[in-house]
Amino acid sequence: MHRPPSAEAEVADELAVVRPALLPRYEAALPGARAAVLSRLWRGLAHDPLPWVTRREQGGDGLTLHLRDGRRLHGPRPDPYATGAYVTVVRLDETDYDDPARLVTGLAVPHSASFAGELGHSVASLALSRAGQEGVRDTWPDRDWEWEQRVVDGHPFHPTCRSRPGFSVAEQLAYGPEHRPLVELGLVPVRARECLVTGEWPAALRDGRHLVLPVHPWQAAHVLKRSCEERRVAHPLMSLRTLALPGGPHVKTSLSARLTSSVRDISLPSVAASALLSDFAAVPAARADGLLHVTRTLGAAAAGSPDFAAVLRQSPQEYAGGGERVLPVAALATTGLPGSPGWLAGFARLTLAVGLRLLELGVALEAHGQNLLVVLSAAGEPVRLVYRDLADIRVSPARLARHGIAVPELPARMVTDDEDALRRKLFGSLVAGALAGAAGSGGALAAALQTAVRDLPPSPDLTALRTEPLPAKALTLMRLSPHTPGDQWARLPNPLC
Repeated sequence: MHRPPSAEAEVADELAVVRPALLPRYEAALPGARAAVLSRLWRGLAHDPLPWVTRREQGGDGLTLHLRDGRRLHGPRPDPYATGAYVTVVRLDETDYDDPARLVTGLAVPHSASFAGELGHSVASLALSRAGQEGVRDTWPDRDWEWEQRVVDGHPFHPTCRSRPGFSVAEQLAYGPEHRPLVELGLVPVRARECLVTGEWPAALRDGRHLVLPVHPWQAAHVLKRSCEERRVAHPLMSLRTLALPGGPHVKTSLSARLTSSVRDISLPSVAASALLSDFAAVPAARADGLLHVTRTLGAAAAGSPDFAAVLRQSPQEYAGGGERVLPVAALATTGLPGSPGWLAGFARLTLAVGLRLLELGVALEAHGQNLLVVLSAAGEPVRLVYRDLADIRVSPARLARHGIAVPELPARMVTDDEDALRRKLFGSLVAGALAGAAGSGGALAAALQTAVRDLPPSPDLTALRTEPLPAKALTLMRLSPHTPGDQWARLPNPLC
């Protein structure tokens, strides 16, 4: 029976045409990319509440998953906080798998075919991303977008960390931040009366009675089906759809493609609430003892659709003083700094102090490695934090009221007094995400947390962090249950216990 070509082969064929010099490095990177994605997948299989796993059994040689149909899946003892490619083979009954896409195909569980396709794309795109990195990390960057582009492997724990379905190889090379391209944003004039606008839309992006909306070129070609006569060069950031204008703000564009878990548009409610939310966030941030800045939303506009919208934000670089650098937490692994136990403990103390303080006030940040940035002193010490992108925070009216902070009219999905939901949002993103990603292993994370929490003021939230299983998004379960809305959660072993 004829088998369709794999994503790895498809990328190789395209690469041979558009960038043949890169092909040998791409092929050499494939085994490491398979192991990196397989390691992320194994974390999900080992810890997510998958309905077809009936029992998990630890043994001297690893972990065995007993499946509902009687089969057994065996792999190494999982470290839920490891970011390296430590899993090279997983055995399903008597068959060994070193390819995550083939493993999921072999599992043959509901929705496994589509998930296997995403995993195949993730491996191929990850190998392509790694292929172009020769000599890139020899020096520390000075500009914010250069730090963003050092994050090559994408999400540290998501099996589809580099899946970009709908992007050709040429488009990945042209738009992917890890390939360090210059992207020409389209500038599309739209009648102002036809737009939803909040904040101050700048004069530079107005033309008489028209607003000029920046449009990502992929979106223009594949979704809006239009050409853009005027363009402006920008540098793509970690999220791919957000770009830095030279000397100007960051531009978040609509990009109706699935990246990791979600299709990345800009909802009309988020445009409507953006200015109000930006003003509101400044209030609790001001009570964090000068340790937190929140980038302001300058303006947001939508031309009647989530597919045609843009948000302008301050560059985090504006919060750096003389000799300081601002970089996303996801980029810390490229600096070598977290390799020092003392540095990592100090960083953990800073982030937990700020996160728990905001949570006490009534704001749960989604402080993963992309949204959370750290200000480093000239000596490389963590001194302050910067937070960006307020679209997925959670806000507690009851907690805010206790501290005399008024609650604005926010989208309903952001508002909750559920203690578990608030703690999941912060602990799942900050501890199981940003801090674990910086630490790189469960042992390093545990040591840093144990030192950090000694100096933190007691609170019910801190008690929960120290004593309860650590929440983390069940990313594998979420990709295998695509019709279940919202986040689903796993409970990881607490490194503080």
